[in-house]
Amino acid sequence: MSAKTTLITGFPHNLLAKHVVRRLLKDLENLQLRCVVQKPHLEFAASLIAQWSCENRVQLLEGETSAMDFGLSGSEYNELIREVEVLHHCDSTENNELDPKTIESINIGGVREALEFCESAKNLAHLIHWSTTLVSGTRKGYVSEDELETPPGFHDRIEESRFHAEKILRESMDRYPITILKPSRLMGDSTTGEIDCFSGPYLLVLLMLNAPPDLRLPMPGRGEIRMNMVPIDWVVHAGMTIARNPRSVGRIFHLVDPEPLSTREVFELIAREIGRPLPRSFVPTDLATTILKAPGLARLTRAPRVFLEQLSSEVVYGNTNTMELLGDTGPHCPSFSSYVGAMVEYVRFKRSAPQETQHAHESFQALDPLS
Repeated sequence: MSAKTTLITGFPHNLLAKHVVRRLLKDLENLQLRCVVQKPHLEFAASLIAQWSCENRVQLLEGETSAMDFGLSGSEYNELIREVEVLHHCDSTENNELDPKTIESINIGGVREALEFCESAKNLAHLIHWSTTLVSGTRKGYVSEDELETPPGFHDRIEESRFHAEKILRESMDRYPITILKPSRLMGDSTTGEIDCFSGPYLLVLLMLNAPPDLRLPMPGRGEIRMNMVPIDWVVHAGMTIARNPRSVGRIFHLVDPEPLSTREVFELIAREIGRPLPRSFVPTDLATTILKAPGLARLTRAPRVFLEQLSSEVVYGNTNTMELLGDTGPHCPSFSSYVGAMVEYVRFKRSAPQETQHAHESFQALDPLS
């Protein structure tokens, strides 16, 4: 397969972008890759590329995805316009601690700049946007891939900003060759457990690891709601497989677990892996949020509210388009039970390793991108 010159946004500060770069380098031997990299991350980006021995295949360009012309010089931007045939827009933020304008600038402004690039890049054959199913906000029930209805509300500004970003892209599908890939809640690498920030079930791991040994943690909610989670390495593998199919252009794909576990099953798998007693009782999610904010427990986890509120959203994501293109050959989504151990060990490592050791011993850096 001939490789097309490809542009990536979000590398290396966005974990999804790192996995996309790694997958591209592994799958396409003749790939010429261009990465728009923020100045604070240039050194780390260069060290990754050097470690992977891919310096002759990757060009790092200092810039900012949400800035005009990606924050590049005129000559750099014009060169990209001439060369780039595929754009993977991975850049986004999940940091709710940022001010609303910054969140909007990154998640919405970045999409607008990607579309501006499409307008100018006459050789562009494909824009792949990595979105999320969480743009469904507080909706309940069945959500198909082809719909994007305004939900009754959003759990946070991140969901809202990414909803509006995806809406902008959907409205541009008649003008540009766009594919939208929408994973559900992203988990870490199924082999190493690596994740860029602790959220979702990682908060449960932190809570169980840090809570007093004699504290029997209750189940947040009755435990019947399904938690759709997917490991990031599978998401990228499946997403790349779909994006390389010409039939993906102009369509949207949910990258989800076809057999998601219940909250109780997830809670019990984590408890068993850590060696804590299984919960005997439950508290409503609203009360669980209040409890976790109480003195003595609030310090055990950083941001439980959004995660617990999302547990109260009974939503099922359809994946008809995804199954049509992936078919029976896969790649198939691994079950949470197969990588819960890696997730727990990664959290343990991050809790115990000194900061300088963590930087020198990141699990992702230990991976050979070409293996």
